[in-house]
Amino acid sequence: MANSSSGDSVLGRALRVFDAFELDKPALTASEIARRACLPVATAYRLTCELAELGLLERAVDGRFRVGVRLWEIAARAQVARGLREAAMPVLEDLHAAVKEHVQLGVLEGREVLFIERLSARNAVINVTQIGGRLPVHASSAGLVLLAHASAELQTEVLAGPLRRYTPDTPVQPRNVRRIIAGIKQQGYVVCPGYIHADAMGIAVPVRDACGEVVAAIGAVVPVRGTQPMNVVPALLTASRGISRALGATADPQPRGAVDPQPRGRREPTAAV
Repeated sequence: MANSSSGDSVLGRALRVFDAFELDKPALTASEIARRACLPVATAYRLTCELAELGLLERAVDGRFRVGVRLWEIAARAQVARGLREAAMPVLEDLHAAVKEHVQLGVLEGREVLFIERLSARNAVINVTQIGGRLPVHASSAGLVLLAHASAELQTEVLAGPLRRYTPDTPVQPRNVRRIIAGIKQQGYVVCPGYIHADAMGIAVPVRDACGEVVAAIGAVVPVRGTQPMNVVPALLTASRGISRALGATADPQPRGAVDPQPRGRREPTAAV
């Protein structure tokens, strides 16, 4: 595959074009794509036009580009995500009906958690996650569950930082993140009050496959005020076992009992990160 003078392959540059789009920036001009993808404007324009001809991007009447339906169609064939979603949906629907709050399913993607399904609740607390959206693993309940069961190499890479602070309660000190993920391994769940938004609390548990490996995290986003986490955790653990069984898991490896690994109000020092 031909490389540019900078050493990038055509495929690599095309991937950078796709990465330029975000959920809050679904439509971009060629100049915006060039800036976000760190490409010359002429290169970005040529690539976007070629991708539009293939249906991977769409060009609006105002000249801006957006991700095309054909790319969504290809992505929907991803077997891991598709299998997880199909196994999880009936359980997620039951969980959603039980807790009457946002529920979601996430998988590990690099140093982020990628949310492949979410069911929302009307008039519920704010939830910044969206289907297809990502969050850093250190700042979200689902991400911390996945980080706790990730390789030591990835944990070291994540903790090397920088770790983004969303609120005063976001864990950004490596020692605190290590303590949280150690607690997850011991107790089988995590409670994250105010990590992303001051009013929202994330609670998550792992989902395992037939080999007993953690392949996803299922979570709920509930109000900080008025919510007793231990009223939600049992429903999440039951849902986790249901999805895990649907994926072929036979054992129940969930540890029992423990406390919130970082209760609200026990804030980290505001040291620079």
